[in-house]
Amino acid sequence: MRDRAPGIDALYILGDLFEAWVGDDDRCEANERIEASIKSLVDAGTAVFFMHGNRDFLIAQAFSERTGASLLTDPSVINLYGQATLLMHGDSLCTDDLKHQEYRATAYTEQGKAQLLAHPLDARLAMASAARKKSQANKELTPAAIMDVNLDAVSDAMREHQVSHLIHGHTHRHAHHEFDLDGNTAHRYVLREWVTEGATLVCSESGCVEEVIE
Repeated sequence: MRDRAPGIDALYILGDLFEAWVGDDDRCEANERIEASIKSLVDAGTAVFFMHGNRDFLIAQAFSERTGASLLTDPSVINLYGQATLLMHGDSLCTDDLKHQEYRATAYTEQGKAQLLAHPLDARLAMASAARKKSQANKELTPAAIMDVNLDAVSDAMREHQVSHLIHGHTHRHAHHEFDLDGNTAHRYVLREWVTEGATLVCSESGCVEEVIE
């Protein structure tokens, strides 16, 4: 992406770029390398926007200042070449996953984040590692349908924001869904999992197409 930066208007990262982000004070080599790549895009003239995911919801202002990326509220509506488009991380749409909804209702609040960040860095790293192992175990026991988006929640979100186009991640069930929304054709683009299936959704005046990263 760095080589294409001069020709790109903007890059939108819709969360879960990091396996786990335990705070802006975690200055490990991998985090610094990714931050440097984002900064290089910004310096080359590409506007970069970052939306929190469930793995990196603790990203805050220091990250933004180091990279030059603007933090984006979830959800947000942008003008994508004349098309009003709803951007979301996607976990809020998984309303059948009650355990995750209960977690995000407390952890994502300012109070919840402050409580997590009050722990020493080493403790937060250990907590993140334990949480990841627990999450993997839960995935094996939880039906796939529960961890996917609820289609009524998708329709409700699109109606609320008065859009016919939605782009989100989180579920990693990459696809382009076309469906009827109140008599009109709606489009839902689901992004790939970045770690194992690196790809971007490239949008232009002619529409959006997936581009796999070699």
